[in-house]
Amino acid sequence: MKSMEEMLQAAQKAAETIQTQMNDVQVKLDAIEVEGLAGGGLVKVRCTAKGRVLGVDIDESLMKPDEKAMVEDLVTAAFNDARGKADQVSNAEMQKVQGGMGLPPGLDIPGFS
Repeated sequence: MKSMEEMLQAAQKAAETIQTQMNDVQVKLDAIEVEGLAGGGLVKVRCTAKGRVLGVDIDESLMKPDEKAMVEDLVTAAFNDARGKADQVSNAEMQKVQGGMGLPPGLDIPGFS
């Protein structure tokens, strides 16, 4: 039978392993790119799966002063589209890590949801 000290050491090691895996996932998510589209592709937003915006591309046909409000709406929509895709990729990556640790699906651990 393990002593309390051995169990605490094992728990500490498990926590360190989880932290390392979480850090690795965060680095991976920041390297995965997704693209959000709006207006049939007239506005594109590229971001990482971690949510960092990498760039915005606006078709020059929208560059008219009277189109300003529409362009702003399309940029917002494209960003939200990209963010939704980033969240899907992030959730899938977190599920892989969680499953790899043998944790039951749906277990709510901070940083995994």
